[in-house]
Amino acid sequence: MKSQLSKYLPAVFIGFVFVQSLFFKFTGSYETEYIFGTLGEWSGFDLFAQYGAYVIGSAELIATILLFSRWHGLGALMAVGIMSGAIIFHLFTPLGVVMPEFNGAGEIIGYDSGLLFGMACLVWLSAAFLSLRDLKSESGVLSRLYTTFFK
Repeated sequence: MKSQLSKYLPAVFIGFVFVQSLFFKFTGSYETEYIFGTLGEWSGFDLFAQYGAYVIGSAELIATILLFSRWHGLGALMAVGIMSGAIIFHLFTPLGVVMPEFNGAGEIIGYDSGLLFGMACLVWLSAAFLSLRDLKSESGVLSRLYTTFFK
């Protein structure tokens, strides 16, 4: 039972964070426009500003679905990759760690004190744990892939 809990509790947390963020990414919220607009302007990739939220949101949705399938190791590895990108963008671009909060009219009403960044770090840790757990398990998909390609 403990083994199953250590598998599903982190997966449920990751899935919760990813699924609740889909509302923001797929509806063009002010927060999403700010984040992806800032990154698009910084990188010079206008397409990232326009479509980046849809691409990242779709990847998060796929990772969440995989987390609750027999391919959960791949879902966890995808989550590590997605959150690695988020953490790097927060730390090393003009985006920064503290994000503005917006009201319904698109006006900044405060700041999140780094909550979004903190959640990204917690999701990354949970996904890294699940990836390593799957890699160490003889029946894990990552373990089988590793054995197939590297041994």
